[in-house]
Amino acid sequence: MNPAQNIIQKLGGPTVVASAVGIHRTRVSNWQRPRAKGGTGGLIPQGHHLRLIEFAASKGVTLTGNDFLPSRAPEVMP
Repeated sequence: MNPAQNIIQKLGGPTVVASAVGIHRTRVSNWQRPRAKGGTGGLIPQGHHLRLIEFAASKGVTLTGNDFLPSRAPEVMP
């Protein structure tokens, strides 16, 4: 799961997240879309990180900076 999907799911969905950061729900949904399809490739714009961490804390959900980073694919040994 990409960071945006994980965070959006933890916080209750695109509508809840959009309300928390003050943007339209479709913009939040675009965070989950691939870049080739007009999305952000699973990344949440940095300007929203602190607000989402604060919102999560108010709901009893723990988010850290690491939650916003994509996971690295395991390296394949030759």
